[in-house]
Amino acid sequence: MLSKFIFKTILGWTLVGDFPKCDQMVIIVVPHTHWMDFIVAILVRDFLKEPIHFLGKKELFTGFKGSFFRAAGGYPVNRSKSTNTVTQAVSYFKKNRVFRLALAPEGTRKKVKTLKTGFYQIAKQAKVPILPVAFDFENKKMIFHPLFFPSPSQESDMYQIEQMFRGIKGKRPERSFQPS
Repeated sequence: MLSKFIFKTILGWTLVGDFPKCDQMVIIVVPHTHWMDFIVAILVRDFLKEPIHFLGKKELFTGFKGSFFRAAGGYPVNRSKSTNTVTQAVSYFKKNRVFRLALAPEGTRKKVKTLKTGFYQIAKQAKVPILPVAFDFENKKMIFHPLFFPSPSQESDMYQIEQMFRGIKGKRPERSFQPS
C-alpha cells in the first residue's frame, strides 16, 4: 500500500500503540505546528482504512472544493459568533453511527500554554471517549494513547490529558505545546 510505504519507508515514521476499535470518539492530535501534520495524518488514516473526520469552516464546502473536503472526511461548521461549534459537532455524532472527529486542541499552529477545551466539551456532550494522539516529529512516531473517558472533573482530566504530550516536539519544535 502506497500510503504505508510513504509513511514508514520514505518518511521513516512508526506507529506506537493501537488505533482502538471504537465507532465514535474525539481524536486530539498534539502538537499541531505545521501543515505537514495533516499530510502525515492522512497517510495513516489511509493505510489504517479507518474513517476519520474533521471540521472545516462552511465556506470550504461549496463547489468543487466542497466535494474534495467532503470526500476527505470533512464536515462543515458555521463559525460565526451566533453559532455554537460544540453543539454542531455533537449533532454529527448523533447523526452518524461511525464518527471519529479529529481536532487540534491548540486551535492554532502557534505556541500555546494551554489546550482549548472545545474537544473536551464535545466528548462529554456526545458521551464519547477521547483518543489522545501525539505527533512526535523529533522521533518520527505517531503515538496512540489509550482511550480517555471524561470524568466529572474537567480540571483533573485536562491536567491528565496535557501530561500525555510532555516532551513531544512537533515539526516546528519552538511552537510545540508543553504542559506546565
